[in-house]
This record gives sequence, C-alpha cells and structure tokens, in this order.
Amino acid sequence: MFSCVKTAAEMMSSPLTTHVLDATRGRPAVGLKVELYRREESDGRFQLLTTGSTNSDGRFPNLIARSEFVPSVYKLFFDTDGYFDSCNIRGFYPYVEIVFQVKDPNVHHHVPLLLSPYSYSTYRGS
Repeated sequence: MFSCVKTAAEMMSSPLTTHVLDATRGRPAVGLKVELYRREESDGRFQLLTTGSTNSDGRFPNLIARSEFVPSVYKLFFDTDGYFDSCNIRGFYPYVEIVFQVKDPNVHHHVPLLLSPYSYSTYRGS
C-alpha cells in the first residue's frame, strides 16, 4: 500500500541520491568514481562538495547532508573512463557530467545514470 508518510530512515537519508547501472554488463556499476559540485552564486564556478565511489549496488549513499542541500545548481561528475578501464572495456565518453537545478531542497532528488560504452542516459527519478 502506498503511503505519503516518510519513515525516520527516509527522512534521515541523503536528500540527493544517484544510482549507476552498467547496461553492457547488465548490473550495477561498482567502484565508479563520483563527485558532487554546487555552483557558487558569486562567481558561477562549481565548488566540489564530496567525492567517492559507487557501492556494490551502484549507489553512492550520503551524497550530501540535508542541512547542506540548498536551492542551487548542482553537478554530478562520473569518471566513466576509469570505470570502463577497470572492466577492460573501451569506452567513448571519458566522463559524464549531469547538471541539474534544485528549487525545493525539501523534496528528494534522485539522478540515476544508465551507462554503456557508447551511450548514456539519465532522468529525474524519485
């Protein structure tokens, strides 16, 4: 049954999540380096907020603390070259950058990446 009420775990989790799936191999992209940036209002440059790698499920938990998630423009950087090299696969895109705008930081934002050596796609998930 669907419920609009969030559990304590959901409220404490990161307000921004990502999930990377390797379409070529048919499984999560494990160990892919991810960086999160936020655009500074003063000069328009992107400031690095966090860096890490996807886990065994292709996810990067705790991208940003709820208190730091403010209305702004964000960028997720994915090191696809490093990932494909580790899998002995020749890729075409050395990296993927997904730039998106957060207007309401109280709403959960999910930004998944579906990846293959010669294409990628993303969408605003839930």
